[in-house]
Amino acid sequence: MMTQRGCSQLKMYTLTIEDLVPQSHFLRKVDRLLNFGFIYDEVCDLYSPRGRPSIDPVILIKTLLVGYLYGIDSERQLEMEIQVNIAYRWFLGLDLDEKIPNHSTMSQNRRRRFNGTELFRKLFERVLSECIQSGLVDGKLILTDSAHVKASASRESEVRIEVEKEASSYMARLDKHEAEERSRLEAEGKIKPKQVSKSEPKARKKEKAVSTTDPDAGLLGRPGKPLGMHYLDHQSVDSKCGIIVDVEVTSGNTNDCTPYLDRIEHIQDKVGIEIEAVALDSGYDTSLIHREMDEKGIDVFTPKTKMKDNYKVEFKREAFQYNEHEDAFLCPYGKTLTLRQLTRSESNITREYAARAKDCQACPFKERCLAPSKTYRKIGRNIFEAAVRKQHERDGTPEHKNALNQRQIWCEGTFATQIRKHNLRKLSRRGLEAARDHCLLSATVMNIKRLVMRAG
Repeated sequence: MMTQRGCSQLKMYTLTIEDLVPQSHFLRKVDRLLNFGFIYDEVCDLYSPRGRPSIDPVILIKTLLVGYLYGIDSERQLEMEIQVNIAYRWFLGLDLDEKIPNHSTMSQNRRRRFNGTELFRKLFERVLSECIQSGLVDGKLILTDSAHVKASASRESEVRIEVEKEASSYMARLDKHEAEERSRLEAEGKIKPKQVSKSEPKARKKEKAVSTTDPDAGLLGRPGKPLGMHYLDHQSVDSKCGIIVDVEVTSGNTNDCTPYLDRIEHIQDKVGIEIEAVALDSGYDTSLIHREMDEKGIDVFTPKTKMKDNYKVEFKREAFQYNEHEDAFLCPYGKTLTLRQLTRSESNITREYAARAKDCQACPFKERCLAPSKTYRKIGRNIFEAAVRKQHERDGTPEHKNALNQRQIWCEGTFATQIRKHNLRKLSRRGLEAARDHCLLSATVMNIKRLVMRAG
């Protein structure tokens, strides 16, 4: 027999919101593990001691966390979801008859009150500290990668302008090593002193695409990636439980290696994690990174690589024997290539060795060794070559393969989850600081999920 239910009368119940949220609910577990009271101390200076009462800052931050935890990327939609979701209300401490913070209130607090306060960085670090204290981080293997996040800027807003090249910390490190190496070689009389130009050095300039709506974003033009204005979210993950230990955001046209060394030092010095080894993709496989990591006693695992030789002749560099005592190369015919100068490219510092032109012209192996347009043979040797070779000695070993597998699982898997579930696909706000806050919140909720999962 078919039952047809008519309109039912409203009933009155005697219960509380506490009774309506299951004890096993995820947000209950978050509430038991994390205390958000520290937020009051962080933002107390941002509020006036007099005036109208404000929205509780802890409620505002928890509201944002709910949005990132459940993939609600619209603050207007988030307000509507909290209105009807009892578990969200319970987590925020709002009773059934209390008013939900307006979506514009959330937006204005992010844009104005919390702007420039590093509040979201401190929130990320507080959750990370809980993960470390719970034994979820050991520093034995730190995995790093970057993911592109679409900026809130259309292709139609792009203009091409000429700008000065920015002096990054990475380039400053290279400059320092170059100056030290040049000074040493000149003092030993191995190279001639570099002539100092009397005229003022010209500023290095380049042409770049800039968005007029979001100038901080950068044009991403990597193979296999979507062309357009993006930011890069650089994340480092501990391999023990997949906890994200560092987040940094740069414009989309930044090389992966540029912020890396600064972030490693931040993880060690500020976060307090002793790093034993790191696993990276080929974008980080630079001689400076190998040198700096070797000095710190950190093993580096990158995909197997082969030294490139641009000479299109039979005798490659491997045919030339390096004599470390003499600091010279010996060619297959027995002639010596001596150190002539120190050269600098965008990312390398190279000692250049050259044979005498008359030796090359009289050599019976000339056709096999010398390009037709050259009169003598030159060999370049990166000043960090020893560190590079040392770090690549483990290529192909089980330890090397395991490290790269871990990087693929944790880094790429973490980014995939954030993009699919935790609002990392695109940005709704503009500017580098807004992009950094967005990525920090996404990483924070990933760590919260893994902390809850391990706590049971």
